[in-house]
Amino acid sequence: MSDLSLASSRARTPPWLTLVALGGIAWNLFGAVQFVRAITATPASLVAMGLTPDQAAVMTGQPLWMTLAFALGVAGGLVGSALLLVRARPAREVLGASLGAYAVLWVGDAVHGVFAALGVGQVVILSLVVAIAGGLFAASRHPAARA
Repeated sequence: MSDLSLASSRARTPPWLTLVALGGIAWNLFGAVQFVRAITATPASLVAMGLTPDQAAVMTGQPLWMTLAFALGVAGGLVGSALLLVRARPAREVLGASLGAYAVLWVGDAVHGVFAALGVGQVVILSLVVAIAGGLFAASRHPAARA
């Protein structure tokens, strides 16, 4: 193999990494929609969507630090996934910050009573969010993620 073809094969992004990055972008765009819904929700709108008044009170009464953790998780996941797509080195740090923020949000849901109010479904959903953030972070640490 010539030096030129070896260099071009190293520069090519592996298909699995492209799929992971695009999946991360799509997932975090969905997360951004959920974030907007969360910050614009009112107790009345949540009750209209099927929550009980007590559940709606828990969801609209979250402390600011939980909202900030959600924002950092989503924004970091979206930006980090875009950086991963182009194999930019800061992807690792940005996705690490996203993972950390989602872990803080998970703890917040446990401490603030969101899990207790909404039940096992909320535990599963947020655990999945943390797992996906962990997967994106792991992908960013793979040697193929660096150009």
